[in-house]
Amino acid sequence: MRLHDLHPAPGSRRARKRIGRGISAGQGKTAGRGQKGQGARTEGLRAGFEGGQMPLAQRLPKLRGFHNRFKKDYAVVNISKLRRFEPGSVVDADALRAAGLVGPARDGVKVLGAGRLRHAMTLRVHRISAGARAAVEKAGGSVELLEEKKPSAEPVGAAVAEVSAAADEPSGDTE
Repeated sequence: MRLHDLHPAPGSRRARKRIGRGISAGQGKTAGRGQKGQGARTEGLRAGFEGGQMPLAQRLPKLRGFHNRFKKDYAVVNISKLRRFEPGSVVDADALRAAGLVGPARDGVKVLGAGRLRHAMTLRVHRISAGARAAVEKAGGSVELLEEKKPSAEPVGAAVAEVSAAADEPSGDTE
C-alpha cells in the first residue's frame, strides 16, 4: 500500500456547502436564510436571546460564594450556662437538651468559654474551645471529646524526607 492509495471511508467526508454563489449553485439568492425577517438580516440573534422572554441568566437567582454541603452544625453552649448543673455531675448532650440549653437535631454540642465556671464537672461534648477547656480544668473538672478530629495528612516533603532517611540507614542483613 502506498500513500496515494489511502482514501477516507465512503460517506465520511462531505463537501462544504457554498452558499450565496448564484442561483444555479442551489444556495444562491437568499443563501438558505428564507425570505425576509429577523433570521434573514445580518445581525441575527445575539447569543442567549429567548424571543423577548426573560433570559435564563436573568431568571436564576444570584448565588455568591460557596456553600459547604458537609459542614457540621453544632449547638453552642457557653460555660456560664453550665452553672445550673450540680458539682461533680456529668454533662452531655442529653443533659443539656433536658435543661433546655440546646435544641434537637444538631450534629453535636460545642462549648465556648464565655463566662465563669465555679465548680467541677465532667463534660462529654463533641467540640470545646481552648478557653472553655482551660476554665473547666481550672475549676477541677474534666473534658471528654466524643468525636476526635481527624489528623490532617502530613506534608509531602516530610513524608519524602522520612522515606529517604529510612533508605539511608544501613540494614542488618549483608550478603
